[in-house]
Amino acid sequence: MNFKRVLIGSIAVLTLIIGISVYAQVNRPYRNGSVWSISFIRIKPGMDTAYMSYLAGPWKANQEAAKKEGLILSYRVVSTEGHSPADWNVMLMTEYKDLASMEANEDKADALAQRVVGNDEKQMQGYKDRSEIREVMGVRLAREIVLEPKSLTTSAK
Repeated sequence: MNFKRVLIGSIAVLTLIIGISVYAQVNRPYRNGSVWSISFIRIKPGMDTAYMSYLAGPWKANQEAAKKEGLILSYRVVSTEGHSPADWNVMLMTEYKDLASMEANEDKADALAQRVVGNDEKQMQGYKDRSEIREVMGVRLAREIVLEPKSLTTSAK
């Protein structure tokens, strides 16, 4: 008799916990959005035009090709003033549908860079050349948070 009560009580508590968990998941006031790869760049003094020429040329060509092939959703270049000599002053942002598609398309993105930018040797030379005009201060992955409730239909997509 005592075992039966414990069993029924355990089932009731488990059902309550599952119900609360499902309710909490369905009623989140937000949902996950796209994923951004963000590079923080410090352009060296007097090199703004040189670096912007690179961004408007080869960098943009590669981003447009990736967008056309469906590897990325969008890209942005954001400029700001640096607050110290060691602060970044340009942010390069590339938007991906989600982390899974970003990782799944890495080989396609590498092949695309080979076609658009050039072979590994040419790409490495480009990195060396750009190190003369800018410094990469850091790179981060960020997930956009969409401030609207997640519904059952959103999670089923």
